[in-house]
Amino acid sequence: MNWVLVIVGGMVGAPLRYLTDHAVRSRYDSAFPWGTFIVNVVGCLVLGALTGAATAGAASSHLQLLLGTGLCGALTTYSTFSYETLRLAESGARLHAAVNVVASVAAGLGAAFAGVAAAQAVWA
Repeated sequence: MNWVLVIVGGMVGAPLRYLTDHAVRSRYDSAFPWGTFIVNVVGCLVLGALTGAATAGAASSHLQLLLGTGLCGALTTYSTFSYETLRLAESGARLHAAVNVVASVAAGLGAAFAGVAAAQAVWA
């Protein structure tokens, strides 16, 4: 049963990642990889909220598998983040590459902490 939850979560997360990236790229013509940035930060927020809920006893292990491993695992993408950062650096956009690294890590950590805090405020 556990693997089914992971697969179902992934079946939602992967298309969300693609559709979000496509929507952002169609609206904003930028060298900066905004689509990947957005899905990674949102994934950190969701995972933080799930962690906070689990710590408070409000999220079952099944929900953690569905949302944490399945949805967030498919939604977020470290490999694409790494590839896009490398591509920026190789194309001469080193400032964009550095901003991508610093902003992604800072925003991701901030979103995770905010998610935990919000969930603890609701369920603690």
